[in-house]
Amino acid sequence: MENRRNQKDYDLAIECADRETMQKIQLERLKETVDYVYENVGPYRKKMEEKGVVPGDIRTLADITKLPFITKEDLANNYPNGLFAADMEDIVRIHASSGTTGKPKIAGYTRGDLDMWGECVARCLTMAGATKKSVVQVAYGYGLFTGGLGAHIGAETIGATVIPMSSGNTQKQLMFMQDLKSTHLCCTPSYALTIAEAAEKAGLSPEEISLKAGVFGAEPWTEGMRNEIEKRLGIHAHDIYGLSEVMGPGVSTSCSENAGMHIMEDYFFPEIIDPDTLEPLPDGEKGELVITTIGKKGMPLVRYRTRDICYLNHEKCECGRTLVRMSRVFGRTDDMLIIRGVNVFPSQVETVISRFSETLTMNYKLYVGREDNKDTFELAVELAEGLAIDDITFVENLRTRVDHELRSILGIGCKIRFLNAGTLPRSEGKAVRVEDTRKL
Repeated sequence: MENRRNQKDYDLAIECADRETMQKIQLERLKETVDYVYENVGPYRKKMEEKGVVPGDIRTLADITKLPFITKEDLANNYPNGLFAADMEDIVRIHASSGTTGKPKIAGYTRGDLDMWGECVARCLTMAGATKKSVVQVAYGYGLFTGGLGAHIGAETIGATVIPMSSGNTQKQLMFMQDLKSTHLCCTPSYALTIAEAAEKAGLSPEEISLKAGVFGAEPWTEGMRNEIEKRLGIHAHDIYGLSEVMGPGVSTSCSENAGMHIMEDYFFPEIIDPDTLEPLPDGEKGELVITTIGKKGMPLVRYRTRDICYLNHEKCECGRTLVRMSRVFGRTDDMLIIRGVNVFPSQVETVISRFSETLTMNYKLYVGREDNKDTFELAVELAEGLAIDDITFVENLRTRVDHELRSILGIGCKIRFLNAGTLPRSEGKAVRVEDTRKL
């Protein structure tokens, strides 16, 4: 795997700007955004009036804390387009969240918004080594979900060759990957593992595939999963972050240093708050990520509570970029499971599984239920290829070790069920890791 430390930046002036220059850009765009939203988004103007704040009160970046939050509930209450700031005749595209329950979160884009999106994702792909000569295979889903078209527009902005595969049809993915010599793969990390597994079953080694890097997102994943993807596909694996309602993929991404994800902070102003007190938290302290879009016109969001748990780092990266970095997302406040009074994130379980990479795969599922008014908690996870569940001594020893690690991280134990390799359904998009049947 080649070192891309000196890879040409997509926009050096922005990516390596000094803090004073960046803050000047941010303040100017923040003021413009607040003015624009106040004039054009009635529900948010009402929130500002209720809090006793007007656009003129925003004189510094620190003044952003004077402004009210926007929440998922606000998006739901103003469905479908009550938070749009532009007229529908100026909205050229609609996207929506990929959730399967309730009303989706709708986002509207102007022509300028799409150009901004393309620029942001282009920067992300460039951090993964993509150039005009690259062949980018997009295996995210296309349609209302932002993943496919987001990666697509970014690759085209660079001038790379795009293969719009969408998700699924894994055998054809491999065929095109070989025949067209794809250099970059964009999909969910769980689907990347599905592709890796299919390649291994077809007898294809990483050397027989031209992939150099992957840009993976749309679901939380761990460092252990990154290591497995890199090993099995022979690539550099980059994390990309975004939300449909904010823009889609391209809000941030990891560079070659793999030391956090650089936020495109000339377009997105980040904060970390305590999700309980709503007070700001300093760099390095975990909390809820809050994002203000400072460039969008279709549906700008001011102080949007993402529910994602992470922390920020403003130190200059070894890659040379000065863009603020966010850590990997540790989980979501609304995805957190409370089991027997203990807060549990699926990513914590995945971290444990990754420690047993020689014996366990990253194919797993959590089952949460309730019996006799007590929570039940079960982990089903596949054994590595070649290992069998009928080796009782081996399985019981492994169960003891995994249980010990889970208890040390989670503070509670769970029932552990090992499965033969290939038992659980494979993901072609976002992996469904939790089945919670409790009626809470």
